[in-house]
Amino acid sequence: MDFRGELVAAAKDWGTGKWTVTFTCEESALPYLDELKGKDLAITAKKYRNRRSLDSNAYAWVLIQKIAEAIHSDKQTVYLDMLKQYSRAFEHIIVRPEAVEAVTRVYATTIDLGEVTVDGVPGRQLQIYFGSSTFDTKEMSVFIDGLVETCKELGLETLPPDELERMKSAWNNGKI
Repeated sequence: MDFRGELVAAAKDWGTGKWTVTFTCEESALPYLDELKGKDLAITAKKYRNRRSLDSNAYAWVLIQKIAEAIHSDKQTVYLDMLKQYSRAFEHIIVRPEAVEAVTRVYATTIDLGEVTVDGVPGRQLQIYFGSSTFDTKEMSVFIDGLVETCKELGLETLPPDELERMKSAWNNGKI
């Protein structure tokens, strides 16, 4: 069960040494709480992030397809190029030289930044990009703005600015 809530309090029982943690939650979570009471649970709490909508993802792929057709390329190649150009969702990792090929199969958008040595052990530093399916609404908004800019540079039609702003506003407010 996942639900949105807020941490209210945490208090230690000095007799048992255990902590009691209190969260607020949405009413929709209540039916599940009774069946979980008294059971051993695996609990994860993390900061809430609005996820981008499926509509935003669909629009991104429409723009990617237009760009691919205009430059006589394929959607996947354009997608990877656009991630490199407009995404800020990446990490730097260091891997053993023999692992580079395996990592690039897992993370299709990878830039090899070159050889490094860590504690006398040779490695390769890679910049790996996360796909748009992991983007929150802000990251997706930046990505789509970049796609729109590329479309404009190529003379391709996109949504009118007011419609794009309306759509981005809805994404940011979780309405789509």
